[in-house]
Amino acid sequence: MIGDEGGFAPPCTVESGLEMLMEAIDRAGYLDKCTIGLDVAASEFKVEGKNQYDLDFKTKGEGKDASLMLSGDELMQFYADMIAKYPIVTVEDPFDQDDWANWSAFVAKVGGPVQVVGDDLTVTNPVKIHKAVEEKAANCLLLKVNQIGTVSESIAAVKLSKQNDWGVMTSHRSGETEDAYIADLAVGLCTGQIKTGAPCRGERTAKYNQLLRIEEELGNKAVYPGKNFRKTSWMAK
Repeated sequence: MIGDEGGFAPPCTVESGLEMLMEAIDRAGYLDKCTIGLDVAASEFKVEGKNQYDLDFKTKGEGKDASLMLSGDELMQFYADMIAKYPIVTVEDPFDQDDWANWSAFVAKVGGPVQVVGDDLTVTNPVKIHKAVEEKAANCLLLKVNQIGTVSESIAAVKLSKQNDWGVMTSHRSGETEDAYIADLAVGLCTGQIKTGAPCRGERTAKYNQLLRIEEELGNKAVYPGKNFRKTSWMAK
C-alpha cells in the first residue's frame, strides 16, 4: 500500500516497522549516516476523556489487542524504549494536542538528545508556541503556512521558535499539489529541515527537485546542515 504522502505502508507493528527500516538502511550501507523520525499523530488514537491511548484503534470488535491500550505514562515509556533501541532523533505529536502534561513530561524525559515536534500542539500559531515554550512542552515547530494562514505570521512563528532554541521543520500537507514553495521557504528561513513525503509521486518529487535547483543556483554558498539540522538560523536573536 502507498500512503497519502507517498510512503510505503505495509501491515506492521511499530517495532516491526522500525526493524524493516533498520534492515533497509543496513542493506543500503548507510547505518552510519541515517537516523529515524516518527510522526505519531497521537491525537488520532487518544481515548476521549481518559489518560489512555489505543494503539490498536483501527481494530474494532473481536481481535482487538487490549495490551495496546496504554496510559500516558506507559506510552511515554514505550517511546523511550524505542528511542533507546533505534536511532530515533525526532518524534512528532507523541501525545494528544490537548495533553499538555504528558508533552511536558516527555520533553523532560527525552528532550535533550531527541527533538519533540509540535504540529497539532502548536498549529504554527505564535500564541500556542508561547504556551509550549512556557510549559516546556516541545522543542521544535512544524511549520505549515496554511495552518496559520499567512506568510508573515509563519515567519513570526519561525522567529519565535528559533529565539527559544527550538528546531523548525518546514512541512507539506496531506493532499498536496505540485507547488514547490515550501522548498524555497525551508531554505529562505534556514529551517534546516523539510518534510515533504516519500519521492513517489509528482507532488512530492516537485519539492526535492526545487531543492536541487536552489542548491545549483547557490553553488558553493549552499550549506547542508547535516547532523546540525536542529540549530540553523540567521534569525535566532
